[in-house]
Amino acid sequence: MTTARGNRSSAAKRRRAQASAPAGEVPRAELTIVETRVYRGPNYWNYEPAIKLIVDLGVLEHFPTNTIPGFTEALLEMLPGVGQHTCGTGRVGGFADRLREGTWVGHVAEHIALQLQREAGTEVGRGKTRGTGEPGRYNVVYSYAEESVGVAAGKLAVRLVNHLVTAEEDFDFGAELEALILLAERAAFGPSTQAVLDEAALRDIPAIRLNDQSLVQLGHGIYQQRIRATMTSVTGALGVDIASDKKLTNKLLAATGVPVPRSEVVRTEDAAVAAARRIGFPVALKPLDGNHGRGVMLNLGDDDSVRAGYRVARSQSRGGSVVVETYLTGNDYRCLVIDGVLRAVAQRVPAHVEGDGKHSISELVELTNADPRRGIGHEKVLTRIKVDEESIAYAREQGFELSDAPPRGQRVYLRRTGNMSTGGISIDRTEEAHPDNVEIAELAARVVGLDIAGIDLICPDVGLPVRDTGGGIVEVNAAPGFRMHTHPTEGEAQYVAKPVIDMLFPPGAPSRIPIVAVTGSNGKTTTARMIAHIMKGMGRKVGLTSTDGIYVDGRVVRKADASGPKSASMVLQNPTVDFAVFEVARGGILREGLGYQRNDVAVVLNVTGDHLGLGGITSIRQLAEVKRVVVEAVPRDGVAVLNADDPLVAAMARHTSGSVIYFSMDPEHERLKFQASRGRRAVTLEHGRNGEMIVLRQGRKSMSLVWTHLIPATFEGRARMNVQNALAATAASWAAGAHLHDIRQGLRTFATSYYMAPGRMNMFELDGYRVVVDYAHNPPALTAVGEFVERLAEPSPGGARAVVTGRRIGVVATAGDRRDEDIVEMGRVAARYFDEVIVREDENNRGRPRGATAELISQGIEDAGPDRRTAKTTTILDELEATRHALKLAAEGDVVVVCVDHANRVWKELQRRQHGQASEADSPGAVVGVLDADEEIEIEA
Repeated sequence: MTTARGNRSSAAKRRRAQASAPAGEVPRAELTIVETRVYRGPNYWNYEPAIKLIVDLGVLEHFPTNTIPGFTEALLEMLPGVGQHTCGTGRVGGFADRLREGTWVGHVAEHIALQLQREAGTEVGRGKTRGTGEPGRYNVVYSYAEESVGVAAGKLAVRLVNHLVTAEEDFDFGAELEALILLAERAAFGPSTQAVLDEAALRDIPAIRLNDQSLVQLGHGIYQQRIRATMTSVTGALGVDIASDKKLTNKLLAATGVPVPRSEVVRTEDAAVAAARRIGFPVALKPLDGNHGRGVMLNLGDDDSVRAGYRVARSQSRGGSVVVETYLTGNDYRCLVIDGVLRAVAQRVPAHVEGDGKHSISELVELTNADPRRGIGHEKVLTRIKVDEESIAYAREQGFELSDAPPRGQRVYLRRTGNMSTGGISIDRTEEAHPDNVEIAELAARVVGLDIAGIDLICPDVGLPVRDTGGGIVEVNAAPGFRMHTHPTEGEAQYVAKPVIDMLFPPGAPSRIPIVAVTGSNGKTTTARMIAHIMKGMGRKVGLTSTDGIYVDGRVVRKADASGPKSASMVLQNPTVDFAVFEVARGGILREGLGYQRNDVAVVLNVTGDHLGLGGITSIRQLAEVKRVVVEAVPRDGVAVLNADDPLVAAMARHTSGSVIYFSMDPEHERLKFQASRGRRAVTLEHGRNGEMIVLRQGRKSMSLVWTHLIPATFEGRARMNVQNALAATAASWAAGAHLHDIRQGLRTFATSYYMAPGRMNMFELDGYRVVVDYAHNPPALTAVGEFVERLAEPSPGGARAVVTGRRIGVVATAGDRRDEDIVEMGRVAARYFDEVIVREDENNRGRPRGATAELISQGIEDAGPDRRTAKTTTILDELEATRHALKLAAEGDVVVVCVDHANRVWKELQRRQHGQASEADSPGAVVGVLDADEEIEIEA
């Protein structure tokens, strides 16, 4: 509920806004959408999927709603439901009060977008509006159920606000709302698919929509099953083929003693008449391969009606064949068999109207179709009745024209068959079905070979044995609709989706693969690769996404910057994967959120000032909130792995529903002591006679894992950033259920070679000097590499000669979209650690003119002050030219550090030199030409 203080604050803000309005200014329709973002999973703004509009209010920034004449009254009249919103007040109608007190139109657009979606039939209710930091611009965030409908609702909301400020002559809100409702109906799943998805959600089974229709994946990775309406992954193709051949179905059922009508297949009118005479009138005609009751002609009693019926049935037959069969009298029942068991029985009543003695048949059809439960096709629980030649002819057989008004209580049928798709209704008869009839229906489904079958049974009464009363099975359908059972017009609803889910995912069967998400400013890729390597060693089929690409079981399946949500979704759709490790970058979270609902383990390594000023994130605290999304996506039985040495990361512990494992380079850290006092887990280092040991702590118990100098990625403990990454990987693998032996073996066999971790602390030896290749693109990362170089210049703990005894040469660059001060700081850091610096630029300068980024780095080197080590600075903008220049400068005992953009190109150059081959021509075009097509790097949109 809004406090009095909050009311006073809002009132003061409104007065300031009005006071700041230019003299003589009046409200104008200037609300515009600057940017639209669709978040498909947990995100910076909301745990649920959401849409964010950045809107510009223009002059309306100076005019709250209470200063716009007639605005509130017109809005509540056109869309009364919006006034019922609580708007954080805790009471219905709270938003209407806010409108009268005065609120900004961006906030109004948020509430209208939510209400429009409700009007379209989707239940949504979360939203927020926050300033962007720019005057007059706001982030309008609201939840959605279907993406296209949510986006359209936002656009219509903005248009409606502008119309209420200044009337738009051609704007018809009623027509626009109807168009939105139609869009929602087209985009929504049909009743059958939705019923299965609702049941899956109750069982916490994830779902991924695979196309614009009804193809859906349930479950992740190796546990996935697919459905398309009521067809499933286990539906046999042979069973579907048999069911689509009505003559074959009839023959197979008859052979097992199932009561069926006599039938013949014909291809001409004359043959149809001859068959009808042999079978005996009356007969029914239907297309051999039809569905939904289309082309079915019933109760044909003479040659002429058979000829006319043949033409109708033939028009709906894809193969040209028509079935002539005995016309069975009685009621039309649909028996639904799932996994061999009869689950529901519905009596289908053909489309009809009830006379009232006043209205004509045409008028009664209109009144019937006005029922909100009726829609077009299968979009709603009932289908609108369509009047056509068949309807007119059938009404005439009953003695009525469409203009006639039937007597009160007189039922006039407009269809011969009871299909829901032609406007029929259903009455639940599940509890009335006789055991003999249940047995016949279940046998029919088994004979045809369908996991989900719709058995059409014609008999006088389903409560009596069909073999005694007469009748039989006239059709067996694959992919039967559920809506007649889940939403019967009369009787109890049957929850038929439950046995479908039980069949696909038996109780206790898993549907989700474990997901480990790794984020942070630096070290994400190496840590993610370490975790994947450990789990692969346990025999898991690991799907890994990183800035290098997508890997499945250690093999690259796509070379790209794959640290975003689309790549995560690709892994979850892979049917061979049973464990997922996702590198989660800031950009992906801000663009689309996470590509999944939750992660079992979330790893946050660190938060530094990289990328500030991008995507509306201007402070390091905001950046921490972005990375915190993976922690918030940890369920109660999950684990957050947090760096205790980073205060911003450690503070994320209170935002997770799961437990926490801290890791720290300091064994005496206060947070680790707190963990121990509570019997909780932590991973740290302990110093012994032989060096540093990674240890796992649980309460007061401590378990030794591995000496850090025995982990190849740490270069005998010198690469401190990889020591820390190893701690994080250890904690994550421990949280994911890995045994200590597997973690130890994984760390001992993981090396930062180009093949295992391209561009991450790759070290090469050339002619007596070392080359270190790393993606150090921000000051903290370059500092870590610089400190590593310092340790390379020190003798090893055993007293062996230092690896580096000569000069330190750095090839330095950073991304052009960083802030000026961050780029300058990059130069200052480089000046502290390198004797000579070659400044280059990335191929994509991200909006800066060529040379501007290099100039700022050079400025930082010049301004380094007393800590400056660099004696010479050279600017060579091209990456390969800069690398070759550095290699020419190097002599025995030196070290060259290359901060790469395209690691593959630099690696190829080093490989040529290691094998004594001449360098390629300096032309960048020539170098690109030697790359394989599948080695080109793409950036994920």
